[in-house]
Amino acid sequence: MSELTSAVCGIFIAFVPLAAAGLALINAGLSRSRNAAQAMTAALCVFGIAALTCFVLGFGIQSHPSLPSATIWIGGKAWRFAGQGPFFFRGLQFDGSAVPLAAWLQLSTAGLAALIPLGAGLGRWRLGSICASTVLFSAVVYPVFAHWVWGGGWLAQLGGNYGLGRGFVDTGGSSVIQCAGGFTALAVTWLLGPRRGKFGADGMPAAIPGHNVLVVLFGCVLATVGWVSLNEAGGILFGGAALASVPLIAINTLLAAGSALLSAAAVTRFRFGKPDASLSANGCIAGLAASSASCLFIRPAEAVIVGLVAGALVIYSIELLELRLGVDDPGGSVSVHGVGGLWGILAMGLFGKDQGQLVAQVVGTATVLGFVFPLAYGLNWLLNRVSPFRTDSEGEWQGLDLHELGAGAYPEFVSQGEEFMPR
Repeated sequence: MSELTSAVCGIFIAFVPLAAAGLALINAGLSRSRNAAQAMTAALCVFGIAALTCFVLGFGIQSHPSLPSATIWIGGKAWRFAGQGPFFFRGLQFDGSAVPLAAWLQLSTAGLAALIPLGAGLGRWRLGSICASTVLFSAVVYPVFAHWVWGGGWLAQLGGNYGLGRGFVDTGGSSVIQCAGGFTALAVTWLLGPRRGKFGADGMPAAIPGHNVLVVLFGCVLATVGWVSLNEAGGILFGGAALASVPLIAINTLLAAGSALLSAAAVTRFRFGKPDASLSANGCIAGLAASSASCLFIRPAEAVIVGLVAGALVIYSIELLELRLGVDDPGGSVSVHGVGGLWGILAMGLFGKDQGQLVAQVVGTATVLGFVFPLAYGLNWLLNRVSPFRTDSEGEWQGLDLHELGAGAYPEFVSQGEEFMPR
């Protein structure tokens, strides 16, 4: 990697935390006002814990294709399944090569992925359990799967060992970040159960709107800037992109985001009579999530299709999960990141020009559903047995800001709704 490429990549990596800041603001805005400070505090804690866990253990497990890895032999071929270091970043040569840049990027992407489940647990997930769950996610779920995709692991080897296109391709993290975080969010929602008053006696869900849609929309803008940087850095480090491809990656990312937002707005206009601002923002983030896998390899017109499908898909997915499966996901994390990420993985196979690419992408999708989700659910189930995830009824009635932090986000205003007034 040339010095110029390293410098450009470093600039992009420096802006990736804006994606995490955007998600934190979206979660805070979609929460009730009495839970907003806890949502932002949890986001900061999660980002810090994930980065530290990545430094201590996570990047050693994820590793890099140029570093040694534990392998198994199947069919006369060596398959890499786990990194062998460096732990604590020991031995890293900060010489502008790809390895330290990848390590730097992972400090942010591990935190970004760990932020996603927060949106699913808004209003009822205890801060201490959030922190403990983040450790497990950042030490086990995320780095193991990241090694298979970005560390030269067996999914990436499907091309060389089996001739399936380029192997499993995910330059910006539709699977590693979005699906891993999104399906961990699904596990969390099932373990927590719905918020008080969300479902009536007949099973029909009640609308519990977020308290500040302007914060949500501003978070969407920040996330878009960070996402472009994430896809650029991922394209260079994990897709072998040349600097000449930088405009293409940015154009595809922005087109996917914009078309997804418009698609979500149009679907909500058709379904509900008026476009919904928060669902449109969710559509935009779903378009970003879907764009990450293929942003380096598709044409702009195809990026528009990716976005249009993602924006519509997220609306119907939220409705299906809530009405049919009883999933209470205030931030839409499962649909936006999990379902949007899955569509992005498959879109890379559908629009990819290499023979066998779709098969490789389907294998990756099956791995997400058959390994990542069960692992995340199992680890969080065990943790929930030791340290219960859900706050008590008094904490949920009072609001997590006062219950866990001792002060609200808006001390000069009343933050309880009528259904939460003194009984």
